[in-house]
Amino acid sequence: MKPVRALVITGYGINCQEELAAAYRLAGAAADIVHFNELLAGVRSVRGYDVVNFPGGFSFGDDLGAGKALANKMRFCRLAGGRTLLDEIAAHLQAGGFVLGICNGFQVLVKCGLLPNVGGNLEQEVSLIVNDSGKFEDRWVHCRAEQPPHTPFLKGVNILALPVRHKEGKLVFRDDHIRAAILDQGLCALRYCDPDGKIATEYPARPNGAALSCAALTDPAGRVLGMMPHPEAYLSSYNHPDWARRRAAAGGSEEGEGLRLFRNIVDHIRRNRP
Repeated sequence: MKPVRALVITGYGINCQEELAAAYRLAGAAADIVHFNELLAGVRSVRGYDVVNFPGGFSFGDDLGAGKALANKMRFCRLAGGRTLLDEIAAHLQAGGFVLGICNGFQVLVKCGLLPNVGGNLEQEVSLIVNDSGKFEDRWVHCRAEQPPHTPFLKGVNILALPVRHKEGKLVFRDDHIRAAILDQGLCALRYCDPDGKIATEYPARPNGAALSCAALTDPAGRVLGMMPHPEAYLSSYNHPDWARRRAAAGGSEEGEGLRLFRNIVDHIRRNRP
């Protein structure tokens, strides 16, 4: 059977590519780590991949706002044929592919217009700005998935424990129309919550002050997912500071909760191939 193929983009200060590639490999996919410049130069292409990934990190040192410089390269730098990388990714999605952005990758997807894209024209509709605390937050949080999930990444997911590591994770909307569309279409894929699933409205359970306590967004088609927490940082039960109790509660399983998202998307792609 043809393997599911994941493209993991790196370069310019992205630094979570190895963990993200490992997540796909553990889930049974083939994963390639490719420098952004190779895509711009036409040495490599997003074509032929099932899922394109933008990992966490600090692209361009977060100058101009986290993710903005990389998003501008995607939108404005022309490839040899005259198209942009954003054009290529839009075609990838139209052909049935998927896109995942985590932390800095989420910021990139928001600022190039791939998320939430309720207008369908790849314009920036929301942003991720400086946390209410005004500082970098590095902590474990709980997130509750929208029910029913709008994206196959979150199939069967209810409450997840995941780490966050960001300074600019506060989601804000361009206007009330965008906010209403996100609510009406169920695009707020994950919301910060307490361990029992009650939506968090205060710090530190809501680490950044995000509107709607939103930790992740998906697009109307459910093919693009952006999230601030790091599922690739919880692939093993031993990643969690309370690993002994959590592993016992899971019946001795050594898998981390974050791995479920990658198993979900790999299984979904494999099952739905022509």
